[in-house]
Amino acid sequence: MNQARKLGGDLRERLISRPYRVIEDPDTSSYKRAGVLIPLLEEGGEVKVLLTQRTRKVEHHKGQISFPGGTMERRDGSVQETALREAQEEIGLMREDVEILGRIDEARTLTSNYIVHPFVGLVPWPYDFRLNPDEVELLISVPLQVFHPRDLRYRRPSVEYEGVTYTTAAFEYEKHVIWGATARIMENFMDILADNLPLPGATE
Repeated sequence: MNQARKLGGDLRERLISRPYRVIEDPDTSSYKRAGVLIPLLEEGGEVKVLLTQRTRKVEHHKGQISFPGGTMERRDGSVQETALREAQEEIGLMREDVEILGRIDEARTLTSNYIVHPFVGLVPWPYDFRLNPDEVELLISVPLQVFHPRDLRYRRPSVEYEGVTYTTAAFEYEKHVIWGATARIMENFMDILADNLPLPGATE
């Protein structure tokens, strides 16, 4: 994990020095809290982010690409604990195998009334993931370059979902369409990276 380890060290310093933005809204009491993990791994000498495709059985965002994560519960001591617990429940990623680097800005879902707290972590690869068949259809490892703000090859101007066309941030990689809160979180994450860190293979 040489590339991932180097990126992780630089990113940890950047996240420590950069206060994350919180959503300040007088109506935030009507929102539920969710913690998600942005898992970074190294595959074939390239740093990638691990995403999940949700099943059609889940309550919200059926069939969409997302991060491991979910709703904060009373038993969770923090939203970071929520992200780690949900990653273990959804994909079998043990919390002791995740190296948390920090957190990025809060995001809000547009249809399911969640405020999402994203945490960045390094994870080992390969790994014996165990998918929860009720929640996760498959795992997708996506190169970070797909989301780089200077590389427009993977961007889409709109997405059609359940008969409705949405004009929103979206990326397509190997026929997988990443949009909604997941795409916005990755845009935020890459904005933090792109101006401060060299990315392997980034378009100049």
